[in-house]
Amino acid sequence: MVVFGKTVAGGLLLTVSLTLLWWQVAGQGNGRGKKEVSGGSTIYLGQHRDPWRPLIHTTANLSEISSIKSSFQLRTFDPEGAIFYGDTKNGGDWFVLSLKDGIPLVQISKEDVLVSVAGGPKLNDGKWHTLEVSNHGKFVILEVDGAPGLVVGMQSEKIEDVIFGKLRLAVGGILINKEKMIVQVEPQMDGCVRDGSWLNLSIPWEAEAEDLWSCYQNIQPGSYFPGTGFAVFNTSIFPFEEEHELKIELWGDFRQMDGTILSIKPLQEEPMFTVVASNNSKEVTLNFKEEKVIVKHPFKRLLITFQKDLLKVLPDEDESKSSVLPVSAVSTPGYLTAWKDGRLAIGGFLGERDDNVGSHFLTGCLEKIQVQGKDLDLDLAIKHMSISSHSCPA
Repeated sequence: MVVFGKTVAGGLLLTVSLTLLWWQVAGQGNGRGKKEVSGGSTIYLGQHRDPWRPLIHTTANLSEISSIKSSFQLRTFDPEGAIFYGDTKNGGDWFVLSLKDGIPLVQISKEDVLVSVAGGPKLNDGKWHTLEVSNHGKFVILEVDGAPGLVVGMQSEKIEDVIFGKLRLAVGGILINKEKMIVQVEPQMDGCVRDGSWLNLSIPWEAEAEDLWSCYQNIQPGSYFPGTGFAVFNTSIFPFEEEHELKIELWGDFRQMDGTILSIKPLQEEPMFTVVASNNSKEVTLNFKEEKVIVKHPFKRLLITFQKDLLKVLPDEDESKSSVLPVSAVSTPGYLTAWKDGRLAIGGFLGERDDNVGSHFLTGCLEKIQVQGKDLDLDLAIKHMSISSHSCPA
């Protein structure tokens, strides 16, 4: 990490190890219509908002900063997202801590110097990790679970000590133009922070949301659908040649799912294919045009293969349970061309207007979703704010 001048570095960077935490603290008004919360609250970073907008923020006088150390705990399965931001000079000098590919990434701007450093262990394993940031002269050190994780040094003839002015801190977003960063990241993270202790400051934080979402006590990998919306992809983003087969794989405890798991709709046409789970009948029904394939519980994996002349459904890699539906019975040759310009919805039914009206939304956890053998990241979809992209309650 880099230093922003002795005091600023100590404040801003140390601030790095903010104490981002459980939001179970009741907020109080501050006269400006903003809810105030403790810096030691637990915070769910994936709460819906403008993706770059911080969930909470505060401002302190640099002269009030007496500590050069900050710490907090982080838990996530998400490989990417913004965690903490700090700046001075109203954004003239700034610091950002995020994850990229699961690894801590620090970006700092001070005067004429811009630095980006990534390193340390991967943190997106779903476990609580303690991060501590401290300032040592020209170096800022990030420790992870008590072990050195990242060391950043910064020196410039223009850098001077700053012992006056304001320090702004933010959690879950940034306060500068994202284009200023060297490394671009997807901002919103499906993760939690808690137990923060930063710079010995006790001032309250302002919350941008009226209600801050709490975190699940225990989590497991997957995408969670609470029954209130779905995620939509343009099928054109998936590489596919019509002469080859198209594979979609779904993993999870299908006994715990209810609602539309998946639907495919060609542009300007009726929905072509749906997968629907029913808690009442304890089965999953695949609808292809006017035909149906019914798969009984239990199974944990469902492989759906579209070919020119047939559709194959295989639960749990058990060929004895596979179902084959001739395409000639339900469609016409060339039906796969619809895949090149259509919509794929996860967690709901695509109606005539590609909206949520009349959809039978999914309730449950999809542990993994793959298209053509590659994991599907719901962060890249247009999705309802209630969906957790990388974690499910355990």
